[in-house]
Amino acid sequence: MQLYSTNNPNHIVSLEEAVFKGLPPDNGLYMPTNIPTLPKSFFDTIENLSMQEIAFEVTKTLLKGYISDVDIKKIIDEAITFTAPAVQVHDNIYSLELYHGPTLAFKDFGARFMSKLMAYFLEKQASNINILVATSGDTGGAVASGFYKTNGIKVTILYPSGKVSTLQEKQLTTLGENITALEIDGTFDDCQKLVKTAFLDAELTQKLNLSSANSINIARLIPQSFYYFNTYAQLKKLGKPIVFSIPSGNFGNICAGLMAQKMGLPVHHFVASVNANDTFVQFLKTGEYKPKPSVATLSNAMDVGNPSNFVRIFELFGKTADGVRNAVSGFSYDDDITRKITREIYNKTGYLMDPHGAVGYLGLMDYLKTQKTELTGVFLHTAHPAKFIDTFETDLKSKVEIPFELSKLANKPKVSIKMANNFGDFKTFLLKK
Repeated sequence: MQLYSTNNPNHIVSLEEAVFKGLPPDNGLYMPTNIPTLPKSFFDTIENLSMQEIAFEVTKTLLKGYISDVDIKKIIDEAITFTAPAVQVHDNIYSLELYHGPTLAFKDFGARFMSKLMAYFLEKQASNINILVATSGDTGGAVASGFYKTNGIKVTILYPSGKVSTLQEKQLTTLGENITALEIDGTFDDCQKLVKTAFLDAELTQKLNLSSANSINIARLIPQSFYYFNTYAQLKKLGKPIVFSIPSGNFGNICAGLMAQKMGLPVHHFVASVNANDTFVQFLKTGEYKPKPSVATLSNAMDVGNPSNFVRIFELFGKTADGVRNAVSGFSYDDDITRKITREIYNKTGYLMDPHGAVGYLGLMDYLKTQKTELTGVFLHTAHPAKFIDTFETDLKSKVEIPFELSKLANKPKVSIKMANNFGDFKTFLLKK
């Protein structure tokens, strides 16, 4: 598998180099030089395959012998140890529950796969690496869990102070060992900018072996494609075209789905459902991409004003707004409607959505209103509702059951290092560390 920089198609690197560098030196993003298509026979019998079997076939096709089948299977078997069921909410509407991994968030797919892939490469290199990751919510916890006590890897997580839920913060600040949490006085966009700037700093890249675990890293997108294929396998028997609605922040999740479609996955349409941070929705309306400062919302993992993976999506469709519009629709929702729909669906069906899933549901329903043909609608439910107990329990007038994976964090002390939104301070910290 070879990859190129979105800022320079002549800059070609191997998968190993792309995974460890995270970002090209020209501040682009790495994209595959070729996205292979899976054979028709794979889709003809996909309903008979497990998640792990699907993941193996997809990875083997993408890597094309770059890693042996034996090693690919080992990586998959160690990383993907949980399911992603498509649960019917009502009528032809399904919730794709992506929170059955160890940190109860969809980020477990990418973080665990990436940690096993990096460990495979590092074992060959006999070297160490420093991972930098910015989080607006669930990425930090998933990366902390996925890389915890992994030999040769140290992880520094940057998160915006006061802008992640209490339980999300506990997930990334209570492990210790090779995991360090930096509590930044700013927004997620500020955290992401600090990480990106570090990768472009000559002194840091010379003295430290840096990599990223954000969705800017191509190793995150490969495993996130698995559950799109697996959802098709689960719902194929219904015989209706599938629409995916993805609650979107940094747009890595929807980018993975679009890559799956390029590999041959039959998808009728994608919906990018966002909160008040509507940069992408405005792009669809105007054809102009204008990043803006992010604002805080209930669906905090989507509080991104300048989605990194936009450039990858733009690249997939020939850098044309019309190309993107043909494949993706977009809708934006504020916190009031997010709260309202959560209450309504819970009261009518007993199904509880987290704020991100609620936004995904809203976008799906609005898109389906514009369609005359009968479709199967799937919204991605990206985090366990219990993570947002502070937000919704009083609204629902019902006690939310907290899973053991979260309840065990309650009495663990938070350990973080507070830091100003200043690259000089961040750089000094990294060099001293």
